[in-house]
Amino acid sequence: MLFRMKKRGACAHFAFFLSLLRFMMIFTPKNGSAIDAPKDFPHVIVPRQQKRFDTLREMFWLHYPGCVPQPTLWDEWLVSPALWPRVDAKQSLAQRWKQCLESRLIDEDGYVSSHQHASIAHPGGWPFPAWIHGKGGAGWHFSFKNTAPPPFRHDQISTCALWLLDGVKDKGIDENGWNVILERQNAALQPPSCEIDAFQAPFLQLRWSSPGLKNSQPCVEWRSNDSPQFDPEHRMYFEPPQDSDTVFTLIPLYKHPAWKETITGLRLCFDNKTAGTPVTIQAFFTTYDTRHNVNNPSYITGCVTYFWWTRDLDFLRKNMNRMRKALRHIMIEHNALQENVVHTKWRGHSGKSGLQRDAKGQKTILFGTGIGGNYWDLLPFGGKDAYATMRYYAALNKMSELESEIRMHPEWNIPEGALGFSPENLALHAIDVKETVNRIFWNPDTMRFVACIDEEGEKHDYGLTFLNLEAIHYDFASPEHAKEIMDWICGDRIIPGDTSQGADIYHWRFAPRATTLRNTDYYYWAWQNPEDIPWGGQVQDGGAVLGFSYHDLSARMKVRGADNAWNRLKEIITWFEEVQDAGGYRAYYNEKREGTLQGGGPAGGLGVDREFTESALVPQIILDGFLGFSPRGDGFCLNPEFPSEWREIAMDGICLHGIELEIKATTSSIKITRKDAYADPMYIRLPREEWSMILISPNGIATRIKTFMTRAADGAIEIPWANTESVIFIKKDR
Repeated sequence: MLFRMKKRGACAHFAFFLSLLRFMMIFTPKNGSAIDAPKDFPHVIVPRQQKRFDTLREMFWLHYPGCVPQPTLWDEWLVSPALWPRVDAKQSLAQRWKQCLESRLIDEDGYVSSHQHASIAHPGGWPFPAWIHGKGGAGWHFSFKNTAPPPFRHDQISTCALWLLDGVKDKGIDENGWNVILERQNAALQPPSCEIDAFQAPFLQLRWSSPGLKNSQPCVEWRSNDSPQFDPEHRMYFEPPQDSDTVFTLIPLYKHPAWKETITGLRLCFDNKTAGTPVTIQAFFTTYDTRHNVNNPSYITGCVTYFWWTRDLDFLRKNMNRMRKALRHIMIEHNALQENVVHTKWRGHSGKSGLQRDAKGQKTILFGTGIGGNYWDLLPFGGKDAYATMRYYAALNKMSELESEIRMHPEWNIPEGALGFSPENLALHAIDVKETVNRIFWNPDTMRFVACIDEEGEKHDYGLTFLNLEAIHYDFASPEHAKEIMDWICGDRIIPGDTSQGADIYHWRFAPRATTLRNTDYYYWAWQNPEDIPWGGQVQDGGAVLGFSYHDLSARMKVRGADNAWNRLKEIITWFEEVQDAGGYRAYYNEKREGTLQGGGPAGGLGVDREFTESALVPQIILDGFLGFSPRGDGFCLNPEFPSEWREIAMDGICLHGIELEIKATTSSIKITRKDAYADPMYIRLPREEWSMILISPNGIATRIKTFMTRAADGAIEIPWANTESVIFIKKDR
């Protein structure tokens, strides 16, 4: 498995930032009391509520600069807010997202890379933990070129003095690494003796270059106390470099049955066919498995969302099979097709905590255990993983809809072949997944979903509000479970033993606490002293993240209706007005006010700005929820749902398939106006009512379609845009 260092750009696998701080702050919008959104940025008009909606528009514009491509985790969240606003200032965001999604690295097994910043961890995974954060690894680094600074690595260059050179001549260390010449055929290098815990070293990573080895079959050999000699039974081959570029070669030793217990020695065998071959070794070290099991569904959902907003058939044609490959990876690698849950068995991802306490409260550190697998990177999701299964369920439904669209539109000419899915089978599988997870992940004592079930069958429940609210948002929770969840989070149902109960769940005002039960035990092993941080002082332990209020608002609409969601949104708007009056987030949360902000390096309890680019999600509830707009490859769905305080809502600047739409909806009618020419058929899917349709031509002539349009087989009604500027749908009186 090779990762090349020559790639660069917004979506390059190891785009090297000058420092971690710059990485975290590069897309940070300026915030303060004055936010001057451009005139062409979308407007929402609701009579008697305009001040609130102007404030929400300011919030969206404040966070809009962060809607550029980020690591893969954010593909699901940022594509839609990046693409739907029609604004010149977005500087071709659609093109940037297209290039990003097309260049996401997908390995031979179908795993989608994390695309995080440079580190000495797994090149396709999260930048921590690295071997230096444990006690069972080993590594030799002869150069840190294009690598993140400490604490993601140490700062000491290794020496080659104790290496054994077999047919190899030392040419010294420079900024690129250790340079050697293979002086005879089948040369080898042997690092100093070491003790490696095989459990903590599922991979070896060799960062190197050598254009003269492209036809060789290099391998690594190892020895242990039980097998003290290097031999063919303790060997694994790997791919050589193909040119002069530095490559990161991952050697998956965890797949070899003899890679176990304690390893006492390693040897690199080059299999060079000729003498005089130059090799540069930047580093050779053990690597934890820091891959994320949510990358694939995030990437799939991001790709589907991109296509639905743009109708970019060229993109879909080139990437549909990549998306299918990514989906099959989850089905096979994580046993999802067989078990109807994402069951992750990667080393260190068992769902168990890396911190263990005995009956007396004494703490034991389980090095290599509890590695994170998603956005919540300190929490040891894994094993039978409820969060990853939820994201998989969402991707299944998206892919089922897209596969159905492809069948309905043969003119799109999208490849199927061996990788194609039956949309019906995906939909049926999604039903099975939903039934299974509502049965096995539901905690009957607390009446909410648990994080995961670990390899020993233990369920872990710390009152994860983000998991439970997203479960409702994605229609992952059954109606009965959704009601119980909202009763708990809204404070109508008190869970004995929880640290946060009732109104305190919204202690931070802009969002519910991420967790409601104090957690000092359930973390990956390197987060060893969580008790030293007070409750609410860490995002993942009683803190809160602004962006995920979007899922809270969506869940409220689904379970408690538009009035409930609107009341919650009004509270968020009031909080944001106070923040802006104080001069912005960093001025508002100072030493005089409770709450510490995370961002730009320091840990904190509140995630609202800087690397928390998903804050742009919150204003999307107007488009997605209250207006009920969702794009499709051949049109869009529309299902407005109003609070009782509203009589109507109007939105402009909605960019769909390259044209701008303006939509005005009341309780009995919907008016849709296009601002640009559009020649292709476009279909609208309305709520299950009977409608009459009025077409208004560019010169203002109205034509009434006398036949009431009932929903077609797929609920679609064609809008004849060729000679129409606006279309008005009126509900049939009952």
